[in-house]
Amino acid sequence: MSRADTQNKFLAVFEGIREELVGHMKSEKMPEDAIAWFNENLIYNVPGGKLNRGVSVVDTVTILLNRPPTDDEYFKAALLGWCIELLQAFLLVSDDIMDGSISHRGRPCWYRVSNVKRLGKVHNIAINDSCMLESAIYHILKNHFRRESYYVTYKTEMGQLVDQITASEDNIDIGKYTLPKHAFIVRYKTAYYSFYLSVALAMRMCGVPDVYELDGKTIEPYKEADRILIPMGEFFQLQDDYLDYHGTEAQIGKIGTDIIDGKCSWCVCTALTHGTETQKQFLFENYGKKGPKQAMREQAVKDMYDDDEGLKIPKRYEEYSKNTVAKINAMIELVPEPDTQDKLKGDRLRRDVFRAFLSKITDRTA
Repeated sequence: MSRADTQNKFLAVFEGIREELVGHMKSEKMPEDAIAWFNENLIYNVPGGKLNRGVSVVDTVTILLNRPPTDDEYFKAALLGWCIELLQAFLLVSDDIMDGSISHRGRPCWYRVSNVKRLGKVHNIAINDSCMLESAIYHILKNHFRRESYYVTYKTEMGQLVDQITASEDNIDIGKYTLPKHAFIVRYKTAYYSFYLSVALAMRMCGVPDVYELDGKTIEPYKEADRILIPMGEFFQLQDDYLDYHGTEAQIGKIGTDIIDGKCSWCVCTALTHGTETQKQFLFENYGKKGPKQAMREQAVKDMYDDDEGLKIPKRYEEYSKNTVAKINAMIELVPEPDTQDKLKGDRLRRDVFRAFLSKITDRTA
């Protein structure tokens, strides 16, 4: 199946979810304009991205089963995938408000939409809309998986809190920015829900136990998944940080704002780690400084990042990416695999799960 066909099949499940959620609001006797608004909230914010997180649940289930899933298995895997996409939408809508972002996915951020089907402008209503997207996750899980427990938001929210404390709009202090702090933020804000969660949900659905024996050894598959997927998620966010400064709006679907917003990005943490005292002082004077000269200051920081005789951020990124991919591939090779007979059961971890994920993010340009 082509990538386009894969996405279209996955999107077809979203239409059923949207109808289910809107139908629930109707059953609660909500006003027509509120129902129409919620419907537009779902359409605008949920299915517009690359859908890698959600599709990865289906991909992982297929790999673990070692066969195409049945219609029921596909539907359940896709439901779980859309729960992750709803989580992503909730985080993007709220994050854009907190960051004051302008665009996302090549369109205005939801809170900046001036008119929703003649119902009015979004503005601060987006705060409630983000909560509605989060609540939709629990409705789906209760409706379809009420005996299961797939609620994994705490670590993401903890990372979001640290991110906001570290890069407070009114009190940016890049003296606090270090590569270990960046790694901590990324681990809890991005890596768990963008990488580990997709695989963990698929593993639970396929009946992969917490512990099993293989060739006389005790295997803890969820710890194995954590060991590989968290570094992979950190690498993914590092790519985002680099593309925010180095990519164009047409390329990444948004205007990069990390420098102006004073974000704790891999780029600035690397610059502070390897820069001279003069370069560090320059960053203190120009990074995260808003005002009439912010565009000039942003470009000056980018120029310093680009300097082949100075910070060499593109070269450092290229080297880091190459080494990271090699390390992750080496980690994947250490995952204990069962023999063919056990593979067919679908309840044992396989290396191809991680290979499939890594192939999606290697050499990213968007």
